[in-house]
Amino acid sequence: MSVSRDTDPEQHSVSAADTASSDATPPIRSQSPLASTNANASADPVWIKPGSAAFRRISIALFLAGYATFSLIYCVQPLLPELANHFVVGPAESSLALSLTTGFLAFAILLAGAVSEAVGRKQLMLISICVASVLNLIAPFLSDWHAFLLVRALEGLMLGGVPAVAMAYLAEEIDPKGLGMAMGIYISGTAIGGLSGRVVIGILTDLFGWHVALGAMGALGLIAALGFAVLLPASRNFVRRPGFQVGYHLRAWGGHLKHAGLPFVFLIGAFAMGCFVTVFNYVGFRLSDAPYGLSQSQIGLIFVVYLCGSVTSSIAGALSDKIGRGPVLVVGLLLAALGVGLTVSDSLSVIIGGIVILTSGFFVAHSIASGWVGRLAETAKGHASSLYLLAYYLGSSIMGSVGGWFWDQGGWNAVAGFAGSLLLCALFCGLYLWARAAQDIRQSRNEVARAT
Repeated sequence: MSVSRDTDPEQHSVSAADTASSDATPPIRSQSPLASTNANASADPVWIKPGSAAFRRISIALFLAGYATFSLIYCVQPLLPELANHFVVGPAESSLALSLTTGFLAFAILLAGAVSEAVGRKQLMLISICVASVLNLIAPFLSDWHAFLLVRALEGLMLGGVPAVAMAYLAEEIDPKGLGMAMGIYISGTAIGGLSGRVVIGILTDLFGWHVALGAMGALGLIAALGFAVLLPASRNFVRRPGFQVGYHLRAWGGHLKHAGLPFVFLIGAFAMGCFVTVFNYVGFRLSDAPYGLSQSQIGLIFVVYLCGSVTSSIAGALSDKIGRGPVLVVGLLLAALGVGLTVSDSLSVIIGGIVILTSGFFVAHSIASGWVGRLAETAKGHASSLYLLAYYLGSSIMGSVGGWFWDQGGWNAVAGFAGSLLLCALFCGLYLWARAAQDIRQSRNEVARAT
């Protein structure tokens, strides 16, 4: 019995399906009424091959987009004490400078994929980065706290136009054999952007003050946007849908939620990000207390481990193109779990080592899950990407906050236990997807054998 592509958790399994077909054989195109982003009944997709000049340009452009987006989002995190003193607000209120940005980002991501169906992938990403960068340049000149918060909220709203659309663009344009590598490079850009937003701005603040530092991050965002505009080729497989058709978008989101595999990928993003944020939210409290007594600047340097995420996400993407997503995803989650376990140690060096391993494993899992969304979503890829990132950031917001209850009740051991349980849930989802993909490959091989 043949397996429907609509229920296949990994429609283009690299480990078998891709190698069993010729590069010239086009994938089956769906005639679903939801098809929009890359379904073209009259033409086959024009894939961009790994190793080509266009592939390198796209990789660099999306790296810059990821860098700009996440540096702008997180650049205020180290500045929260400075903002509290300058605007005369409490620590909890100063945190709104970041939480409002990420909150509006989650909301915008859900809509960005739908908007890009009418506006276009590259156009929406470019506008988003440029406007957010300009807002970051304006923010240091504002003397009113509420105006500052409004600008930060608008930044989150604008930056939602990048993550989901970037994933959809890659899934539509890159040859399936190189999608994992391209997605890994993009994720590495987000990792370095998150690092830059947290660490570099601290150095600039010490040298020039927070006003100049915040403005400098906006300027860097505009430079990244310029490089993005020059390097990124226009979409070749995207089919625009004029207007905003509410019914179509609701059906697209609903179709992805009914998919046999996609909801499990969404849950992996939520659980893995929830674990990662929980650890980073509360490890500072632990390390600032006795017996460690680390300063805020020393704790801030822990974010340098994001460089490990940049490396491992790129490696994981390339590896998944060779051996399949399932095994790489599971290894990443197991690595993250090992890292969480090591943080229970009383040794500072072991704790830091655990954080390094956790970060490496998390970015492996996030890179693979991100790429898997584009492979499972045969149509309306922007909608699928937006659902993944909505789950990703809701996991960050909700589970990161819930982790505070575990810290209050049982200290670090309780936090580590909670984080580990989230990874266990993600692991179950990953094993399910891996098993389904393997089953479908076996069925496909059996059908080919019977046909011959």
